[in-house]
Amino acid sequence: MKMDVNSNGYTFGFAAVLVIVVAALLSFTATSLKDRQEENVAQEKKQNILASIGLEVERADAAQAYEENIAQEIVIQGNQKIDGLSAFGVDMAEELKKAPSERMYPLFIANYNNTNSYIIPLRGKGLWGPIWGYIALKDDLNTVIGATFGHKSETPGLGAEISTPIFQDQFPGMEIMEGTQFVSIEVRKGDASGTHQVDGISGGTITSVGVDAMLKDCLQGYQSFFDNEIRATQVAYTSFKASATSH
Repeated sequence: MKMDVNSNGYTFGFAAVLVIVVAALLSFTATSLKDRQEENVAQEKKQNILASIGLEVERADAAQAYEENIAQEIVIQGNQKIDGLSAFGVDMAEELKKAPSERMYPLFIANYNNTNSYIIPLRGKGLWGPIWGYIALKDDLNTVIGATFGHKSETPGLGAEISTPIFQDQFPGMEIMEGTQFVSIEVRKGDASGTHQVDGISGGTITSVGVDAMLKDCLQGYQSFFDNEIRATQVAYTSFKASATSH
């Protein structure tokens, strides 16, 4: 019996087969490329972490540069270091959904040009979607070495400017502490002054507010650990060194 290629049944059947074949091909392609896509995401993340300390590398070189310059990865909860977890694998988007006391915070300790620095991941909300970044502190846990920011869908020429040098280059030399008090870095509407403020993006008010909130929220989560583990050790070492010198 000859098939009627002009019938509705043939049309629907052909369309169904075509959909199944295309779906199978797309599924196979996505599965076969998954490892490569995940590797690219990891390499870009390493690039951004390194960029916060002023080390710019190509994606192909990111893994080696990361291995050479990131001396330690730590996961923090409260004022405690949590062993057995990968800082690189912590999903900040998921952690920030939790209560602050329950969050796990990743910390990357770099040794670049014989200088130790502490790199803190950032995650927040812009106008149209998530924003993120990394901020690196000197070993005084106060002075900013550098910062990088990214976004998913902020407006080009406005909020998207957070990922450009015109915004990011304001951060080196800024301070997050005032004496022993955490104050963060305020993103101001064009009238920033001193070492605790930077200018926001002109025309990108909501994104600027998002960066301001992101800095406060994420940086605050590390202060208890810094006070109890790192600053306390630094103070004890300084006191010991002074005592040894005097004798």
